[in-house]
Amino acid sequence: MINFNIARWRAWAPGLETPEQWAAWSTAPSIPPVSEALPDVSFLPAMQRRRLSHTARMAFSVAWPLAEGIDHLPMVFVSRHGETPRTFNILSDLSRSEPLSPTQFSLSVHNAVIGLWSIMRGETSEMTALAASGDGLENGVLEAAAMLNEGAEAVLLVLTEEHPPEAYASWINDVPFPYVVALLLTAGTDWQLSLAPCATDSGRPQWPHPLNLLRLLNGAVSELHHPFRSRTWAWRRRAVQPAP
Repeated sequence: MINFNIARWRAWAPGLETPEQWAAWSTAPSIPPVSEALPDVSFLPAMQRRRLSHTARMAFSVAWPLAEGIDHLPMVFVSRHGETPRTFNILSDLSRSEPLSPTQFSLSVHNAVIGLWSIMRGETSEMTALAASGDGLENGVLEAAAMLNEGAEAVLLVLTEEHPPEAYASWINDVPFPYVVALLLTAGTDWQLSLAPCATDSGRPQWPHPLNLLRLLNGAVSELHHPFRSRTWAWRRRAVQPAP
């Protein structure tokens, strides 16, 4: 069992940007309409914005405001599938015997987002990129809790998934729409995360677990249990959280 606080949070998905929109979604979750809306990264210079994929733009759009004013902020970046659109484009170029872009390749690796984050913010604190399976959120929290236990005043946890190319539809079925959730974690006892054996196989949840956490953050549910394979994660909230 571990304890921690969620000092602040932010989230983004197409058509879901403000706390009010996420609160409404938490009450009646559904797949938002297809939108061409892009995450707002206008705080970055144009040259830097051009280097960001859609995945990186999502991460930066929510993480940057949470990090403002905080020096030496460690980060844990979690994505199960990573840069699938960029990787698919690279594989498509290979299939046509076209030359590969070194830039595209270097930005397709799983730790590219934290690399860009470190460069653009001049941040040299510890950073970790995880590609966990169905309980990436919990693994990210465990990693962040270890950093807090080692003396970090706060840790930025970012979880994001991009909608995969259609060619991956038969293999990737746990991303109903692109989304990102960022949590600023600090030491405390407002939240409790514990692990227990999973008694029964309850099947895949309707929504990715980071989105279910948003429902808990918005008060739509009182507690959260996340079964995955042979284990069940139990989330309990001991105090009302501030608005993001």
